[in-house]
Amino acid sequence: MTSAPHLAKTTALLEAGIERSLHLGAQLYVSLAGETVADLAVGEAAPGRPMRADDLVLWLSSTKPTAAVALARLWEAGELGLDDPVARFVPEFAAGGKEGVTLRHLLTHTSGIRMLDVGWPRVPWEEVIEKIARRKLEPRWDPGRKAGYHLASSWFVLGEVIRRIDGRPYERFLREEVFEPIGMADSWVGMPAERYREYGDRIVPMYNTEVRRRAPGESPPPHRWHLEHWVTRPSPGGNGRGPVRELGLFYETLLAGGVSPKTGRRVLTPQTVEALTARHRVGLYDHTFRHVMDWGLGFIVNSAIYARPDSGVKLPYAYGPHASRRTYGHSGYRSSIAFADPEHRLAVALATNGTPADDAHLERMEALSAAVYEDLGLTDGAADPDS
Repeated sequence: MTSAPHLAKTTALLEAGIERSLHLGAQLYVSLAGETVADLAVGEAAPGRPMRADDLVLWLSSTKPTAAVALARLWEAGELGLDDPVARFVPEFAAGGKEGVTLRHLLTHTSGIRMLDVGWPRVPWEEVIEKIARRKLEPRWDPGRKAGYHLASSWFVLGEVIRRIDGRPYERFLREEVFEPIGMADSWVGMPAERYREYGDRIVPMYNTEVRRRAPGESPPPHRWHLEHWVTRPSPGGNGRGPVRELGLFYETLLAGGVSPKTGRRVLTPQTVEALTARHRVGLYDHTFRHVMDWGLGFIVNSAIYARPDSGVKLPYAYGPHASRRTYGHSGYRSSIAFADPEHRLAVALATNGTPADDAHLERMEALSAAVYEDLGLTDGAADPDS
């Protein structure tokens, strides 16, 4: 394990999660005011194989903001407007009453196409897009006025908009226009098969740690998400993979106004970063998460102001009790979280390789997020529920 003396409480919680069988291992990256505070790996990547800080872990939905930044590259270039109908770029998308759905609706999860099975990764990209395009708008859904988290569908459509405008496959555009300029050399959303084979055991499996009935010493069953077709076929909102330090660098770049601290290259202007991370969806009840949550453009903006401490219901995809109100980022299904807190100039990226039950995961991430702030003495900027 790489030590992080300034994050003793956080590290202890990660190790306690291993003892509780919530995960086999984890990676954590933290930077404060542009300085790396932690870049550590704990536990195992797979049974008998220690986790390393340069292993490629799965980000799941923590991937989504990278798609927003990719789209914003074309927005800055004048190739699209946020309130353009999706059908301007993908005409067949207008079917089923979706002609009024805009790019902003997709980015804020208000478009009304919350289909769970888009066909990925069983079918190629083109068939995924065809299936989504045929989808009817959900009944009684007024785009922009009703909200509900879209797991995958809207993100494939955003990727297709990018492909239709630029001509490059989405995964190549993301690599060449976002990851490589930032310096995220080992980060991918869909990687070439030859790279998958070269990485070998650096591709970290994800384990279903919700399954409790195991014999003593028996490892939890792995999900299939480390198999070749799950890694090589892109899912713009779900199968980002790379060392978590590179996801942290992504947020450091946003905190730096769109300039990568590693390469010095500009990916976005400061004004675009502000636009992406401002509140575009405010006070709407999310019909998927069943909670009021605010959204930027592809980013979840800290919604702790809507927390209901007395209800026993935990806020999903939250950043802990000490995050400032301006904090933005995203989390991944029962396993990861990544965010930036501009008021503290703090960037955090954390990924585990275990998916426990939902309540156990929410408790785990709330405690870990809080511990990072407490270890660093940053407990004076929490969102005030009464403000």
